[in-house]
Amino acid sequence: MSELAALNSRQQQILCATVRHYIATAEPVGSRTLVEEYDLRVSPATIRSSMGVLERAGLLYQPHVSAGRIPSDSGYRFYVDDWVVPSPEVAVRVEQLLGDRLNWDSWSLEALLRGAAQILATLSGYITLITLPQTSTARLRHLQLVRVDDRRVMAIVVTDTYQTQSAVLELYAAETEETDSDRIEGELQILSNFLTEQLREKQLSELANLDWNELDRQFQRYADVLKRGLTELISCFHAAPRSDLLVSGVSEVLRQPEFARVDRVQTLIHLLEDEPDRLLPLIFETCDDRGKRVTVRIGAENHLEPIRTCALVSATYQRESVPVGSVGVLGPTRMVYENAIAVVEAAADYLSDAIAQFN
Repeated sequence: MSELAALNSRQQQILCATVRHYIATAEPVGSRTLVEEYDLRVSPATIRSSMGVLERAGLLYQPHVSAGRIPSDSGYRFYVDDWVVPSPEVAVRVEQLLGDRLNWDSWSLEALLRGAAQILATLSGYITLITLPQTSTARLRHLQLVRVDDRRVMAIVVTDTYQTQSAVLELYAAETEETDSDRIEGELQILSNFLTEQLREKQLSELANLDWNELDRQFQRYADVLKRGLTELISCFHAAPRSDLLVSGVSEVLRQPEFARVDRVQTLIHLLEDEPDRLLPLIFETCDDRGKRVTVRIGAENHLEPIRTCALVSATYQRESVPVGSVGVLGPTRMVYENAIAVVEAAADYLSDAIAQFN
């Protein structure tokens, strides 16, 4: 953006003041307002001239001929990239609230993440989006084989994120010659323990490519059945009929004047309630194209039409340095970015530390 490089320090200060005032008031900003409320030490005429330069550069615009200026998406981008410093006070508040109100000893992981989403929505005043840990990175916690009858065995897999899937496996005729049910059940229990020990902490995506010839010799007759069964279970995890995105705080953000239009509200609510998974490619990113950990998408940078007038701030949370989920806030482009970035970054750090200890 060559126009930005050409801005002098005064023009940058006037742009920054305009953005801050519009964020605070939602009212177009005029030169007199900047003279009266900001210590810019220049005349109204100089401010008007600078605002004209900023408008021609595409950083400000007038919603009406007689109105003051408001920031464009590019104006917000300049402000976020060059002026915003995340609020350390908000970051501390996030960590305190999450630590005080979430119970990692007795709640399920999904309940904990839902609780975190509600806390962050209330604190930020924006819609909070938290993804459940991705199944592609989920790790096996426990595997249990249970005899159903002489020809069938049920395999049950539990992951480190406490998702559970089961599949009934059909045994071949050669595998059912042994009719001593007590002995079969004993073998299945030993095999369950053996497999849990061997496969614990492996990602589900790794299970389909295991070398089953490494199984202990006495369990070889189950190898083909288990290979088929675990492949089926992996498919079940990916096909599970649930959204991976937890949403909280819609009522919070609808109080903002940007959402006074019914059509805008309807398209946003439809996206969040009926098509939330469309947001996953936007929110689940390891870093933005500027190399920053927290990704900030402003206005038209969001390719989904219902949120092209919104800002989306997101970051991933990790398990053993591997991104497994994400947390974000969605609100108007007139967002308090200092607070939103601090909320997201602190929440991602907290969830990374907490999920590492979740067992």
